[in-house]
Amino acid sequence: MAGSLAYFNNFLSKQPALSSFGVMVRKEVGDHIRSWRFIVMLLLILFTFAGTMYVSLSNLGQVARNFNDPDHDFIYLKLLTTSDNSLPTFHIFISFLGPLLGIALGFDAINAEKNNGTLVRLLAQPVYRDSLLLAKCYAALLIVGTLFLSLVLLMIGAGLILTGVPMEATELYRILTFVVLSVLYVGFWLSLSICLSVAFRHAATSAITAIGIWLFFTVFYQIIVNMIVRAILPDPASLQAEQVIAYNNLLLSFLRVAPSQLYTDAATTLLMPSVRSLGPLTMEQMAGAIPTPLPFKESLMIVWPQVTGLVAASTVCFAGAYYMFMRREIRT
Repeated sequence: MAGSLAYFNNFLSKQPALSSFGVMVRKEVGDHIRSWRFIVMLLLILFTFAGTMYVSLSNLGQVARNFNDPDHDFIYLKLLTTSDNSLPTFHIFISFLGPLLGIALGFDAINAEKNNGTLVRLLAQPVYRDSLLLAKCYAALLIVGTLFLSLVLLMIGAGLILTGVPMEATELYRILTFVVLSVLYVGFWLSLSICLSVAFRHAATSAITAIGIWLFFTVFYQIIVNMIVRAILPDPASLQAEQVIAYNNLLLSFLRVAPSQLYTDAATTLLMPSVRSLGPLTMEQMAGAIPTPLPFKESLMIVWPQVTGLVAASTVCFAGAYYMFMRREIRT
């Protein structure tokens, strides 16, 4: 940390035209990419990406010949959604590994600086508190966005070389939107971990708390919701068709409190154009429907509530971190 402060002071004195925010972002990016925890997470994501791409490419010919699938023409989307049940698809892996990446990048953003005694020295420079907090969040999101975009470009390049099929514009729009969605999903866990790093003094406490929240929403939340709904509401087997649909919609509404459910719903709709609804439909609603892929704009309208939910949750967590950090008294 002392070396980072020396670099900060030296660089700021040599680059008067560069703002303190830009210097801090550059410093945070350098610290992240040189840290062992980011290298481990990077290797883990690369291995899972390589495994899912190998499985997808191995089964791509069979999927392309399946004319019963309305999405069989979208070759590049199939690279992200095809699996032979030996490995989950890539967006399922991201729903599991994305929170760990966000937590790893933010659980000690503030308390590590304070415990090492560098926070006071850093704020003694011509640096605002909000600039420090924004720089830590922006640098982590910049790394995550670059990582996901690089993986997607590698996937597109490999698909173009192996298949020779040109990419359609709607596939490019959907894949880039999927990248933005993945960054937003990781950004929520990053904001939560930064908020916990401000709230707790020790980095270990903030890391354990963030991992506990992730485990709760990933493992236990669905079990608890199912138990509560079954205890309060009648058995679905005894309900009529309209009541069963209302029952399932209520259950889905509770499950969508979990960020992983919001991300999975949105990613599935974007990568599978034939998905027309994220909830149960009646026979009247399905009457006359043609099983064809939806335009990109209509798929985006379906997932807009999920996207705004992730953005709102991230904003609330970051606002909490901002409020606590701006009101905290920092002493040597």
